[in-house]
Amino acid sequence: MEERTTLKKSLKAHWVWAIALGSSIGWGAFVQPTTWMAAAGPLGVILGFVIGALLMMLIAVSYGFLIKSFPVSGGEFAYSYISLGRTHAFISGWFLTLGYICIVALNASAFALMFKFVFPALIENLHLYQIAGWDVYGMEIIIASVALGVFGFLNIKGTGLTGRMQFIFCSIMIIGVVAITFLVGAQPGAGLSNVGPLFPAETTAFAAIISIVAIAPWAYVGFDNIPQAAEEFKFSSKKAFTLIILAIVFAAVLYSLMILATAMTQPWQGLVAEGQVWGTGAAMQETLGTMGLVILVTALTMGIFTGLNGFIISSSRLLFAMSRAKILPEAFSKLHPKHKTPYVGIIFTVIISMFAPWFGRDALLWVVDMSSIGVTIAYFYTCFTAFSLFRMNKDTNFNPEKHTVSPLKKVISAVGMLASLTFLSLLLIPGSPAFLGIESRIALGAWIVLGIIFYLVKRKEFNNIPKEELNYLILGNKEILAKNRE
Repeated sequence: MEERTTLKKSLKAHWVWAIALGSSIGWGAFVQPTTWMAAAGPLGVILGFVIGALLMMLIAVSYGFLIKSFPVSGGEFAYSYISLGRTHAFISGWFLTLGYICIVALNASAFALMFKFVFPALIENLHLYQIAGWDVYGMEIIIASVALGVFGFLNIKGTGLTGRMQFIFCSIMIIGVVAITFLVGAQPGAGLSNVGPLFPAETTAFAAIISIVAIAPWAYVGFDNIPQAAEEFKFSSKKAFTLIILAIVFAAVLYSLMILATAMTQPWQGLVAEGQVWGTGAAMQETLGTMGLVILVTALTMGIFTGLNGFIISSSRLLFAMSRAKILPEAFSKLHPKHKTPYVGIIFTVIISMFAPWFGRDALLWVVDMSSIGVTIAYFYTCFTAFSLFRMNKDTNFNPEKHTVSPLKKVISAVGMLASLTFLSLLLIPGSPAFLGIESRIALGAWIVLGIIFYLVKRKEFNNIPKEELNYLILGNKEILAKNRE
């Protein structure tokens, strides 16, 4: 049996918390408030995010247990293998890879969009073409590509460096959001009186809230970066659950504060109707002047940087774990000779993401909407695996090394499975407030077909790996600690 490649333990607990929080709060919290309020109203958005956070916490119970039990790179890929075997491990890994890389690409695109608002004359140079009504500019592509290149380089240099940067970026972002909220609240003419009506007139409060709850897997995706980095923890993996909960709580508060701050600037229906390139930016500039815009741009930049950094870490670790299990080419599990990072996966993620700005923002949003499906599928697999490991009581053949007796956690993991299926239903059932558009469904179909082709090509080789060897490669243990159906 060949020697298993492992990653260096270099991540501190507060860095890991910052990876989870910074990945959850990307560009969306700063760019999307007016779009969300148009669909759900200020209170509808806030309640939707709070309910979404509570559902994510239920799912997080399963994550906390599995990270503690199996602190290996690959996260959901490894968990799917534990409970359901090779094919399901591939399905989980395939969807997650797309989801993570899409979010890297979208954060780079958002960085260029921010420049487009702040320095329109700079960006609107080198007009190339239009896609789905979106003008694609050469400068936009250059800025997004440079951001990706810089973060790819920093990630190759080492997890210690990127972990420390992530914490600094997160701290600046939190300070920026809190400052904006208090500054807006203190302005004459701004304040809570502008927040009403709390829901849009053209829809029910229930439908408004549900439309936001449905995007919770996308809004909070990032806390699941913690299992991807578990192999690199420089601390006990028992702390993982606490770090996840703290990240979700902070994310819910930051989302809510940005909605509140935007709604307080002026009556929000007018703000939504204006159709600005960046409604939140325009509102802050009008209310707080240049200083407000500078604070917002700084917070947004930090949000984008933490998203770029966090998901480059996660996607490269997932590619590394799948390669180590011989599902993907061997190159992805090679470590940099000096920095000991999975540099091929980092370079691959950056290069694939660099294609995104060429397709225009609307085309990219179709793919990202579709990738919410992949993230939700991963949540389901994680909860299912935890459910299969938890026991209601000790039976006659009880083995404490194989199973954990915890009736409450078994029930919570079952609720997590139900929540995951509910999210999937909201995205896939016609008539749902969050039903995917036709373009997103086409993109999803294309990715599924591509996955089937790839799996059929690799199937024979993958299935021929002895079970003991695969256990060792994925989990670092020849004896798997659960029922592994093949």
